[in-house]
Amino acid sequence: MFEKLKELLAEELQINANEITPEAELANDLGINSIELADLVMLCEDKFGVEIDDEDIHKFITVGDVVAYLESHS
Repeated sequence: MFEKLKELLAEELQINANEITPEAELANDLGINSIELADLVMLCEDKFGVEIDDEDIHKFITVGDVVAYLESHS
């Protein structure tokens, strides 16, 4: 799941793949702003067939947080 998310971040949000690690913080390390986070949520919903609740989005601090959420909801 991490590799799929890494690919999505690199391709869709033009983030350097070398910077994407499970520990990387979405905002502080990867520079993802709130609009890009919303885009990421929609991309994940489409690509992975999950529905991400709005109240869960604030839990996405690191790439690993997103991976864990996707794995537990797919």
